[in-house]
Amino acid sequence: MRAWVAGVAVLAGLAVPIALATPAAAQTGTFAYVANSFSDNVSVIDTATNTVTTTIPVGDFPVDVAVTPDGTRAYVANLGSDDVSVIDTATNTVTTTIPVGDFPQAVAVTPDGARAYVTNSFDDNVSVIDTATNTVTTTIPVGDSPLGVAVTPDGTRAYVTNSGSDNVSVIDTATNTVTTTIPVGDGPNNVAVTPDGTRAYVTNFFSNNVSVIDTATNTVTTTIPGVAGPLGVAVTPDGTRAYVPNLADTVTVIDTATNTVTTTIPVGDGPNGVAVTPDGTRVYVSNSNDDNVSVIDTATNTVTTTVPVGDFPAGVAIGTVTTERTPTKLTLKLEKKKGKDTLDALGGNHGLTLKAKLTAEGRPLEGKEIDFTTDSISLCTDTTDSRGKATCKVPGKQPKEACYTATFAGDDTYEPSTATVCKKDDHGKPGPWSAPLDLSDVHDLVQSAMASAGLPERDHR
Repeated sequence: MRAWVAGVAVLAGLAVPIALATPAAAQTGTFAYVANSFSDNVSVIDTATNTVTTTIPVGDFPVDVAVTPDGTRAYVANLGSDDVSVIDTATNTVTTTIPVGDFPQAVAVTPDGARAYVTNSFDDNVSVIDTATNTVTTTIPVGDSPLGVAVTPDGTRAYVTNSGSDNVSVIDTATNTVTTTIPVGDGPNNVAVTPDGTRAYVTNFFSNNVSVIDTATNTVTTTIPGVAGPLGVAVTPDGTRAYVPNLADTVTVIDTATNTVTTTIPVGDGPNGVAVTPDGTRVYVSNSNDDNVSVIDTATNTVTTTVPVGDFPAGVAIGTVTTERTPTKLTLKLEKKKGKDTLDALGGNHGLTLKAKLTAEGRPLEGKEIDFTTDSISLCTDTTDSRGKATCKVPGKQPKEACYTATFAGDDTYEPSTATVCKKDDHGKPGPWSAPLDLSDVHDLVQSAMASAGLPERDHR
């Protein structure tokens, strides 16, 4: 197994093309994250449409991915660069990279999202990441060539498959120590725990079977035969079935009530990673040699669609992202350039200044771009200052009747907003703007007019 993993790493060095990131807006929904080993990136599949919405560059030769329970981050194990990329799922960008051990193979996040456990296959240990600081807090020695890892639903234990020593290490997450070791089949590579936490399913690659561990006693209670070279395993949210990709280019379905194989589903070439949607209606299987993902309908256990992804897809994880943005308020005022007389100051056709203010929950927003337009024609763009204000100076002669708009496009934290104000030629009538003015606007205009006429300033409030 060690030699095989080393061979894969050498092949990874031959992969030259690197996909560039696709700009992504804030998103809400359920997404499948697929680690593409040879293209050094992660494909994000929108499970509502089964299309790739963006591709995220990560480290060298990514092999596995896990999403935090709240859906805010995805942790990607990069086998070739010995690190973990942390993806912000709201922006689909890598926010930090965490060095771990040699040849990290798998990653699992605790149910409370506080820690991530990463198996380092060449170091024979597990790195524990504190997700609050994204640093490795401890390293736990386990068996020979650890590959898979899964955490129990109550977060008290982590099960690690040791492919070189044919056993499973059980880690007490309170102390981060191995409390027991369970003998299983030949070449165990992956593990999944049932939603009720009573059993762990371990795929044994070389013995072509699946070991079922009773987590109360930490002993193997049964072995399920007839699975040719199992590579991954995922259990449905209701705990009734386990889906196992294997070397026969199929997915074996196990009835967990009887621990027997009920059906076999043909998929693509080299099925590897597997994940089930939170509602249990679909299973996503990465086909490494076909560079795509098969989507299985669990009601009929048939492939309903195939989604193209990156080069040599491996690990798959599914998470629900809920991006809630804060509402914003944008206001806009017009200030006329001082003219030669009172009429010019109040509504002439000289240059003008557009002043916008952006707030959220009553607080000014700094560093946000405001676009100023008129009749869909761009005038200028300015960035808000510490008071949330942005300014656009429009020189020269302006139309007597025109509408001006300020726009904040929004971002991953704040909702978009716009403001429009119009001026019109009222033939000398009061109120050159069609939008109502507040008293402070009137005061400023009068003061400006009197200053232009050489009169002393007075309080006309």
